[in-house]
Amino acid sequence: MFGFAYSAALAVVLPLVAAQLPPTPSSWPHDYPGKPSGDFSPAWQSYFEVKDPLPNVTFPIAHSFAGNIGVNRPGHPNNTLFFWALEKENGSLTAAADDRSDVPWGIWLNGGPGSSSLLGFLYENGPIRMQPNGALSPNNYSWDSLADYIWIDQPVGTGFSTTDSDGYVLDEEQVGSDFMGFLENLVKVFPSLKNRPLHLTGESYAGTYIPYIMKAYFGLADPPVNVVKFAIGDGTVGSEMVFQYAPTVTILETYPQLISYDTEVFEYFRDQEHRCGFDLNLTYPQDGLFPTLQVQMPTDPARAGYFIGDAAKRQTLRTASLITVGGPQRRHSVRAVEEHARLARRALSTDVTAVAQPERRGAVAKRDLSLRSNGTIDTWYGCFIYDEMVEYALNYTFPWNVKGDAATWEGFDVYEAPDALAPEAPLDGSSFFNNPKVRAALHAPTSKPWAGSIPYPFLGDPVNGFDTSEPMAFLTELATNASAHGVSVLLYSGNEDTLIAHRGTEIVIQNTTFGGIQGFTRKPSTPWFDDDGNQAGIVHQERNWTYVLVEGAGHLVAYNSPPRAMTVLREFIFGNNSTGLVSSIAGVAEVAGGEDAALAVDAVRATAGVFVGSVTTQSTFFFPTATVAAWNSFIATATATVIAAAPGVAGAVEKNAASGLWAAASAPLLAAAAFVVSLFALA
Repeated sequence: MFGFAYSAALAVVLPLVAAQLPPTPSSWPHDYPGKPSGDFSPAWQSYFEVKDPLPNVTFPIAHSFAGNIGVNRPGHPNNTLFFWALEKENGSLTAAADDRSDVPWGIWLNGGPGSSSLLGFLYENGPIRMQPNGALSPNNYSWDSLADYIWIDQPVGTGFSTTDSDGYVLDEEQVGSDFMGFLENLVKVFPSLKNRPLHLTGESYAGTYIPYIMKAYFGLADPPVNVVKFAIGDGTVGSEMVFQYAPTVTILETYPQLISYDTEVFEYFRDQEHRCGFDLNLTYPQDGLFPTLQVQMPTDPARAGYFIGDAAKRQTLRTASLITVGGPQRRHSVRAVEEHARLARRALSTDVTAVAQPERRGAVAKRDLSLRSNGTIDTWYGCFIYDEMVEYALNYTFPWNVKGDAATWEGFDVYEAPDALAPEAPLDGSSFFNNPKVRAALHAPTSKPWAGSIPYPFLGDPVNGFDTSEPMAFLTELATNASAHGVSVLLYSGNEDTLIAHRGTEIVIQNTTFGGIQGFTRKPSTPWFDDDGNQAGIVHQERNWTYVLVEGAGHLVAYNSPPRAMTVLREFIFGNNSTGLVSSIAGVAEVAGGEDAALAVDAVRATAGVFVGSVTTQSTFFFPTATVAAWNSFIATATATVIAAAPGVAGAVEKNAASGLWAAASAPLLAAAAFVVSLFALA
């Protein structure tokens, strides 16, 4: 999810053009010397073994195996998934069928749809980390250091995986059946994996993949592997309205810098949230199912008809590269979940004085709200209030309004709120994976170039190629099956992710029945700590379901904070750390690790700074003490719960005050009437 900047912005001002199915090129595996004949078996281990050195990898990595394995779909012998499997210790993957039966292993999936899991390998949780200049360095927090781990490109046609032109998956049901077919063949090559406990992990659009994979798994009388837990990070587990739009006000509570800490603007968004029905009341335990959130389209005559279809077909996460939204002249820069990068900004950051840039069109300190909703849903945006929030920042809030572009959303990182870099440094592994020596060493296909992401063409929609599957419809059934089979569930979220914010994940949990009860019975409020002893977020565990909030990270938790991602993996995904676990003692609920009232909130305040620069951070902007203090006083009474401040926020504010910095929000409003117009007119 690395991503990502895929198009959350789907509002358009040009006439809608006909949608088109993305390309469906054919590809097939390459036969390298020594390929065994016949069915998959342990004889294939030597063929898949990565024996040749990898160019520019000057440090040791674990013993590994890589190549393409078929998915057993009738009539499609070229439909394969590509895998790269790393051993925790030599011989651990090649053990005999009955050996190591209690030793866990893991699978990693990136999302998209259409994104290669090798992007996760290269930028998140694999042993190699590619730097912005293309140099390779070791990742000391690689997940194969904890268990045998396998990164898999899927669905067919993604990354190094192959497919016939007419073999791309129809829908998520076929994603699940293909994956089971692949696993059937994988365990023929590595027999010990059949019975060993599997932890299936992924992020972003894998929040759609994994539920369907597990649905296929539970539907088999004799599944090919032994899944004991699945874990999804910042996942698209609910509907688009749930994971993107309903959390908008919570995002503003988490990162009020987006609206310059402006209380009037906050109240406007909260009013729109209410009118759109997004202000869902989470109770513990939950009292009844939530209503289905409906999309309210804009009613302004200049806007009606300029959104793509309904919420399902708008497919925020269906794209993998730059796609056209509403016509070729208006494009939102949307790199798929696994393509968008942030560098190590915090280490590079310095303070900067905020100076408004009036020469930049739209550099206005504040939007005029006097002519807006007047007690109704905004006619220009309808209930697409997340789009409205992003474009507010890009038009009115320093520093986003200086270099950002509301027409393309360049300069706004939907996956990490504090990031105002423009442009971003893309996460692009093509120079590595398309190197002929790397391709040969990994036994990768030569029939196609490797691409980090493609706009995946779901053939179940032959006109648009959209994936219309939605897991929310069967989550309770999935949870029931998970409980019956002893499979645990873990959902984690980076606190600074805005596009798939943690609030959406919490809504999904509270709307799902597991262990005979709907949702958690207590509000998550137990702190967990990283290996340095710092508070790292919130954890809560009930009835085999675990929720983890990770502070200091956005959509790509393992990229933003490798140490904290490793702690989550070790303690809560593979481990049995009981922190946050609810139990009953003599009829009284007890929570391991205690409950902190300061964390029993809807939003935990993110970092105080805003990272500014081009590709890398040249400076960090802080709002003045008085502005932040006024917001804190307001928000303490404006919301039902006090917002928890992130560690270090107060210190950052004090530093700002001492340096005499000032924010664009404190600058006088420009008087020109041209600026007192709607956001899109400015864009």
